[in-house]
Amino acid sequence: MLKRSRLLFAIILMAITAPNIVLAQAQTPSVQTEGQPEASQTEGSTPTVTTQTTSQPATTDNSVEAATELDALDADEAADDERQAGLPHDLSPWGMFMAADIVVKGVMLGLAFASVVTWTVLLVKLAELGAAQRSASLAVRELIAARGLVDGEAAVGRGIVGRMTQAARAEMSASEGVLDHVSDGGVKERIASRLSRMEIHAGRSIAKGTGLLATIGSTAPFVGLFGTVWGIMNSFIGISKAQTTNLAIVAPGIAEALLATAIGLVAAIPAVVIYNFLARAITGYRQKLGDASAAIERLASRDLDVRRAHRQHAQRATGTIAKVG
Repeated sequence: MLKRSRLLFAIILMAITAPNIVLAQAQTPSVQTEGQPEASQTEGSTPTVTTQTTSQPATTDNSVEAATELDALDADEAADDERQAGLPHDLSPWGMFMAADIVVKGVMLGLAFASVVTWTVLLVKLAELGAAQRSASLAVRELIAARGLVDGEAAVGRGIVGRMTQAARAEMSASEGVLDHVSDGGVKERIASRLSRMEIHAGRSIAKGTGLLATIGSTAPFVGLFGTVWGIMNSFIGISKAQTTNLAIVAPGIAEALLATAIGLVAAIPAVVIYNFLARAITGYRQKLGDASAAIERLASRDLDVRRAHRQHAQRATGTIAKVG
């Protein structure tokens, strides 16, 4: 606009000064031939007309040249306006998302969904782990205070620890017919085997969903990087089409590309932190189940010892009666 204003000002000055230049050139021969006869004046008038005639085309050529330059500036401004028309003027996160390429938009939406999944898993697992740990802690205290499997089963009630206690009781009942004839080591091994498998199953069940967090934490930065590479590639294509390296043309595309990387980091960093937190919490829960399993094995061993003591007492009583008889 500044160049255009200067050209307009130059054209106006040329239009104002052109008649004065022509008049000065026309008067110069008349002054030089003032002392000559009228015939000479008549002859001198011819150069005047000639001078005036030759000066007009020069003025016209300058005007045409200025007009041509003005038209060229108008064309350049129109081209710049056309190039700028496709540029996003809103550089807020939402504006950059709306102006991004369809592939970059898909990457951003996928990463945003992954972030939502991460926080959903956190909320669900916090509630699930909190309830499971409270139940396991209470059950361990009840088993420690119990005198046998029957008392322990009645105290813990339902839940994973209650099912473990029921499994130990079921194995004791299944081995009832051979307990008086063989060692109780086999029964203890079978009870320990059942409890260990139930521990593993409970730990695997409580850990469901945490693998998704590990996947998001490890892949989200690379997905965001893919969106960044794609966006920068589109920016370079736009630069080649616009045939300019103006920062106003380059910056929006690069900003959109970097936004994809930022969203990838926003999805990945919390996923990694939450995964580590839940891994520690699940490890603590498994330790609680291990404590419950150990308490149940102690109760089963106590019941077996009590049974053996009663049998030996009965055998001694029977032998004493036989001797007296």
